[in-house]
Amino acid sequence: VRVVESGGGVVQPGGSLRLSCETSGFTFKNYDGNWVRQAPGKGPEWVSTINTFATGRGTTYYADSVKGRFIISRDDAKNTLNLQMNNLKPEDTALYYCALGIGSNRLEDYDYYGQGTQVTVSS
Repeated sequence: VRVVESGGGVVQPGGSLRLSCETSGFTFKNYDGNWVRQAPGKGPEWVSTINTFATGRGTTYYADSVKGRFIISRDDAKNTLNLQMNNLKPEDTALYYCALGIGSNRLEDYDYYGQGTQVTVSS
């Protein structure tokens, strides 16, 4: 099983980043896709979920803190999960994890997750 996030970096407030998560070794289309983040000194925070197209019609959900700024998407043909992050704020600074399975704040509740990609928002 392989779950690899990319696309993190350093960006100024108001900027944008696009995170990607490449997966292999399991049937990606059968799992809800999620992004979970962990800021320094804090516990994990659920960010967003996209349901499978087969059972959940690809419905998306967002934490209130990112609603209207982040967009989650999935490409089942490429086994990839994405997160477009716009109008970034310093409080978005965190390690962002791609996680597959039922949504939770706890990474260990997911079936699969990666090592994370760092996002830093700073002027």
